[in-house]
Amino acid sequence: MARPAHGSTDIAFDATIRAAAPFQKFREEHLKIVAFSIQKADLQKKVRVKRTANLVLFLVDASWSMAVAERMNATKGAILSLLTDAYQRRDRVGLIVFQKDRATLILPPTNSVQLAQKALVDIPVGGKTPLSAGLLMSIDVLAKERYTHPDVEPLLIVLTDGAGNVSVGPMAPQDEAYHFAELITREKVKSIVINMEHAAFDQGLAKDLADHLEAPCYTLSEIKAENLYHTVKREIGR
Repeated sequence: MARPAHGSTDIAFDATIRAAAPFQKFREEHLKIVAFSIQKADLQKKVRVKRTANLVLFLVDASWSMAVAERMNATKGAILSLLTDAYQRRDRVGLIVFQKDRATLILPPTNSVQLAQKALVDIPVGGKTPLSAGLLMSIDVLAKERYTHPDVEPLLIVLTDGAGNVSVGPMAPQDEAYHFAELITREKVKSIVINMEHAAFDQGLAKDLADHLEAPCYTLSEIKAENLYHTVKREIGR
């Protein structure tokens, strides 16, 4: 990319030649002494586009459910696909799971497929649903990433039915989760929610969480790695 130089010394020569070419027939006098006439107004400067690195942080409900194994397998597959896709780029992927009474940072943000493969082997599942603990840990991880990598563009992917039943403080679990979701929104973090509730039992809690995150809420026809991967890629591209 190039723009008029306006005194810049970082000249884009190919763009400058293209800018001068249409005026050659009007510069006959100058062409008597040079093979190609370039005037000051023709000069174009280079526009260096700084690439923004993506951070995809998965926040996954690993509490007990009929589909928890399917959910974790899809997440693992999507993470490895994203890391393979980001080879030789600065994009990173991380994973937080929440279950029992806590959230666990299973995979600190990384661009290493090898580290991810090791970290994703054994993921704890079962127990209650401390949604707010997961959101609170997401705030912490995202804040640290933005401090160490100021150019990072974060995307939070929340796989949940939206129901929390464990608090980290005195607030009711659901109210606390919405409070932390609003804190994430204030930090202008782009998020999406993948609704994990079966359609027959859906109370709209995933959509409510998405509203507090100011995020879209998707229901995938099948929770498979490929579907999750393509959903994330579409959001990165927007």
